[in-house]
Amino acid sequence: MDKYRKLTSSEIRELESRRCTAADWSTVEVSDGFSTDNIYSTRFSGRIRLGAFNKEFTLPGGMKKHSGLYYATLHNVTVGDDCCIENVKKYIANYEIGPGSFIENVDIILVDGTCSFGNGVEVSVLNETGGREVMIHDRLSAQQAYVMALYRHRPELISRMREMTARYVESVSSDTGYIGSDVTIVDAGYIKNVRIGDCCKIEGTSRLKNGSINSNRYAPVHIGVGVIGDDFIICSGSSVEDGVTFSRCFIGQCCRLGHTYSATDSLFFSNCQGENGEACAIFAGPFTVTHHKSTLLIAGMFSFMNAGSGSNQSNHMYKLGPIHQGILERGAKTTSDSYILWPAKVGAFSLVMGRHVTHQDTSDLPFSYLIEQQNASYIVPGVNLKSVGTIRDAQKWPKRDARKDPDRLDSINYNLLSPYTIQKMLNARKILMDLAAVSGENSDVYSYQSGKIKNSALKKGLQYYAMAINKFLGNSLIKRLEDTDCSDVGAIRARMRPDMPYGEGKWVDLSGMIAPKILVDGLLDDIESGRVDDVRTVNERFADMHAHYYDYEWTWAYGVIGSWYGIDPAMITREQVISIVETWKESVVQLDRLVYEDARKEFSLSAMTGFGADGDKEEQSQDFAEVRGGLFDSNPFVQAVLKHIEVKSALGDDLISRCRH
Repeated sequence: MDKYRKLTSSEIRELESRRCTAADWSTVEVSDGFSTDNIYSTRFSGRIRLGAFNKEFTLPGGMKKHSGLYYATLHNVTVGDDCCIENVKKYIANYEIGPGSFIENVDIILVDGTCSFGNGVEVSVLNETGGREVMIHDRLSAQQAYVMALYRHRPELISRMREMTARYVESVSSDTGYIGSDVTIVDAGYIKNVRIGDCCKIEGTSRLKNGSINSNRYAPVHIGVGVIGDDFIICSGSSVEDGVTFSRCFIGQCCRLGHTYSATDSLFFSNCQGENGEACAIFAGPFTVTHHKSTLLIAGMFSFMNAGSGSNQSNHMYKLGPIHQGILERGAKTTSDSYILWPAKVGAFSLVMGRHVTHQDTSDLPFSYLIEQQNASYIVPGVNLKSVGTIRDAQKWPKRDARKDPDRLDSINYNLLSPYTIQKMLNARKILMDLAAVSGENSDVYSYQSGKIKNSALKKGLQYYAMAINKFLGNSLIKRLEDTDCSDVGAIRARMRPDMPYGEGKWVDLSGMIAPKILVDGLLDDIESGRVDDVRTVNERFADMHAHYYDYEWTWAYGVIGSWYGIDPAMITREQVISIVETWKESVVQLDRLVYEDARKEFSLSAMTGFGADGDKEEQSQDFAEVRGGLFDSNPFVQAVLKHIEVKSALGDDLISRCRH
């Protein structure tokens, strides 16, 4: 039933006495609780619907304003209950405004014709000249975008994904915009063809054009002073502040862009942060962070990445234009003033220092350093496994996931060691052993993928990777046998049998989500065949893969335990379990001790340089302790490493004890 009614003649006279006008008063309808109080100097045209204005707003500083309409022009607008709209310089046209919203000192808010509010905009990610366009939409996840950008070798798949996206775009297209409930829009300039979700705050924004701001009560969005945005989607919980400019961008859940950051043709997924610098045609997977004014990220794919100040990449070689692209796999970092000439690919959790122009591919050498020495690129395999910074990063990412929206778009796996990284370490060991066999074990330097590896680095790399493989497989085994009667070898074998048939073979990292490739291919086959034809269903399938990660992980680990230790896991003995756990314990302790020693460097005398400026060594040490939170042995992270050694040793001893009795 329609809750609106026509104005009475007395209400019309009252409004006119308050300097209100209408092109046709018969097209103005009001709710049952409507009163002409608190409506002044307002012009109406087209179809108008007004709610009741009973609420009083308390503004910062204690100022109070009553809901109502003051000095505004409205055309084809529905205004919900308890809204305050004041000082609209031009007009608001073709909008439905939810209850409790506050709009003050704006130039213009309008929808012009039928539009899709940023849905369906094509972002030329990775390649500025086109070829990897991603059609953005409200339900876009990092996993969907990954497939749409990178699986161009399956044209039928891409065609089907574009079709399902187009259907979604059509379903949200309208000639009427929406401003949700409890929205604040103050001191804003030009807002055209923008849909604004509940509880959003837009304050001092210069221009917003053709976009969706998917704010909600769980995770409001804030758009701040001087922001200019065109052709965009902004997801729940995000903030865009302080003069940021962006065009053709998707800004995922709980992203933070600020301090005059600029971005074009870029995708930012959950928990990304961008300040001061510049992005062009980047695929920023979850937790991509760049804070520095001189940093340019261009034509690259990143995730769990931290860009050092002055980091830069080139995507053209002055031949065919900006057509080159690069990938820094999950967890990669760049140091200050690093440079990479695309195309290049850097392995997971690696560190890039210096300038690199020889198109490196270190994807099968994860946890490495890529260092420039005398204009050559040197690779130090596996060394980042003992870095205190790597461990600290792995611990901080889950804690920094700021998503409060129960509807999470991206599936994110935080594991440092997984089938994805361990399979690369297995490949790395084969690569390093083959290099040593071909060039001789006593060679000073080995050549690999346009880079160089020193003899000592190769040998240490083999050790680091072996420790990490033992650690991962032992972790998986201990977790699997947690509540098993290990005195009974039959119970051990029964428990070790995988629950899931999937998990063997290659694993992939779909911008934050780690899964068996066979399952990903199965979903893509279903999309190609038309069995999956809805963007929401695609997200649900990815979320289901993510939810069953540990089941698939064990299936993979079960097979690798057999090949790595040279045993038949189906016929494993208690002695073999004990042997694996003892190897695991030794590897865990060794790696933790390496991390411990790496942490110690942060407390060396050289690290204290600049502390205790006017004092002696003792005062320098005390100043350092006050600022850094204690000296080495009392540092919380150092204590956590020691505790980890203690806990893991006890865990291994417990399983060994249960196997022996």
